[in-house]
Amino acid sequence: MSSVDKQLEELKAEIEDELPPGISVSDVKYEGPELVVYTRDPKDFASNGDLIRKLASKLRKRITVRPDPDVLMEVREARERIRDVIPEDAGVTDLDFHADTGEVVIEAEKPGMVIGRHGSTLREITKEIGWTPEVVRTPPIESSTVSNVRNFLKQEREERRDILERVGRQIHREEMADDQWVRITTLGCCREVGRASFILSTAETRVLIDCGDKPGAEGEVPYLQVPEAAPLNSIDAVVLTHAHLDHSALIPLLFKYGYDGPIYCTEPTRDLMGLLTLDYLDVAVKEGRTPPYESEMVREAIKHTVPLEYGDVTDIAPDVKLTFHNAGHILGSAVSHFHIGDGLYNVAFSGDIHYEDTRLFNGAVNDFPRVETLVLESTYGGRNDYQTDQEDSERNLLRIINETHEKGGKVVIPAFAVGRSQEIMLVLEEAMRSGKIPEMPVHLDGMIWEATAIHTTYPEYLRDDLRDRIFHEDENPFLAEEFNHIDAGEDERQEVSDGDPAIILSTSGMVTGGPIMSWLRHLGPDPDSTLVFVGYQAQGTLGRRIQNGWDEIPMNDRERGGRGNTLSLNMGVETVDGFSGHADRQGLENFVKTMNPRPEKVLCVHGDERSVQDLSSALYHDYNMRTFAPKNLETFRFK
Repeated sequence: MSSVDKQLEELKAEIEDELPPGISVSDVKYEGPELVVYTRDPKDFASNGDLIRKLASKLRKRITVRPDPDVLMEVREARERIRDVIPEDAGVTDLDFHADTGEVVIEAEKPGMVIGRHGSTLREITKEIGWTPEVVRTPPIESSTVSNVRNFLKQEREERRDILERVGRQIHREEMADDQWVRITTLGCCREVGRASFILSTAETRVLIDCGDKPGAEGEVPYLQVPEAAPLNSIDAVVLTHAHLDHSALIPLLFKYGYDGPIYCTEPTRDLMGLLTLDYLDVAVKEGRTPPYESEMVREAIKHTVPLEYGDVTDIAPDVKLTFHNAGHILGSAVSHFHIGDGLYNVAFSGDIHYEDTRLFNGAVNDFPRVETLVLESTYGGRNDYQTDQEDSERNLLRIINETHEKGGKVVIPAFAVGRSQEIMLVLEEAMRSGKIPEMPVHLDGMIWEATAIHTTYPEYLRDDLRDRIFHEDENPFLAEEFNHIDAGEDERQEVSDGDPAIILSTSGMVTGGPIMSWLRHLGPDPDSTLVFVGYQAQGTLGRRIQNGWDEIPMNDRERGGRGNTLSLNMGVETVDGFSGHADRQGLENFVKTMNPRPEKVLCVHGDERSVQDLSSALYHDYNMRTFAPKNLETFRFK
């Protein structure tokens, strides 16, 4: 008998000792980080509301209770009983029964009404029918991504359960190493922006944090071939902080080269990763490049995700616990806190953070029980990298829109599909509603509409007051009538360009391809129109060059069957700071300054050379902590 099987037997006996008479346990299994308890008495479990919580607290495990398949109520009757229990106002749109696990997935417009106060309605459902309810939100805006991911995971339930059982046994395996140490190896994003990737190693475990590409630098990928990372099939877990491509683009590549383990991320990060990586492949083909992996690898990555919620402490290895906290950067972005060993060491990876509240998100969390080392992004860590106050930024943007509107021109805003676009949408919706700018169409091109639909699917990850507005459909700002999804391609772009004043939000945010190139063709020669940058433009990107004064723009017409040529840019070019999803220099310092207790060491990463060195030096002098501005392929031993 393996050590895991023995452990499960002992857990089953311990659970049986804790249960009241008459409640049986037929089986106990690990599925990923969760302990799944099968019982012939699910209704009795549900009647005792505190029972699962007490078991989880005593065993220090995340526990899910499922009914034995042979005690389940017949589906037709169960469907009727569920409809009787759930209030009609909840807007149930689908009931999906899975007899193999005894679960029923309830999709509803208002999941909170299905859950009930402290889970009371869910317990009532189980008491009535014996099935274990799981609740998902019906997207207020139809999302093909959310729908495709849910349907795919439904089709793959059986294989996914096999994967989770294998992952669970790996997590709870017996510790083999006598030695104890902690190391971080930098595989990318050091003294540069992009290709974020790190290996966190212990004597027992290796965890890969992020695996992204480098914007504007084809072929520069993380150093996955070094001994700390290779072979990939020996890595225990992958943690994805958020879905932007400079952190996620090469996650599917791991499966092409032998990785077969879990990816820990939040649920919206999983969906956005699917959206962005599939588009990444699409753009590569359109630009005549060979994609680094096939779309099948994206599906493989999604199949291996283990979604975690903010604040859940989760075992991901015998000696590593992971907790995600809101990073305030984009939907589902997470500061990743690792507790290693039995109190041995604590490391936090900031990912990308925004410390102050924005219209979209609450500010980044920096409250941890312990952190000895912080790996901190430094995108705006330079000595003079202070962003404009948000109110001033909004006033500046609205001034540019009004001036361009008076000239009869169009405002073109290149923006990341995820995060900045939704932030700008909220500003524009409020400004038109309050009369600060004239009402006019706001055209959303590229993936922006789909990304917005995903935002409305997960309002619990948004700023508190925005979440409350989305719960009330008549107040959902993303459903404002000014917003138009460009879905007829080039003909519609031509029509918009020839028409009345309008605002165009278009990907890509750094002008590295995608529909923004079409808008430059249509409107670049027009001196009455304005190009407005609202996000970071990485070195080497066309966006940075235009910011720096380029007015002859190389245009690649390969996808239109022509050769490359140049375009004279006559439209105005403006940069409005303050809309970035990254903390500026002050925000980064405040994030560290207000941590309690402060970390002993800080590694400043994900910034150009000047930014990381400036921030590292300032934190050292101001807060008397050991700081580093590592290069790629450095290894730090902390214990």
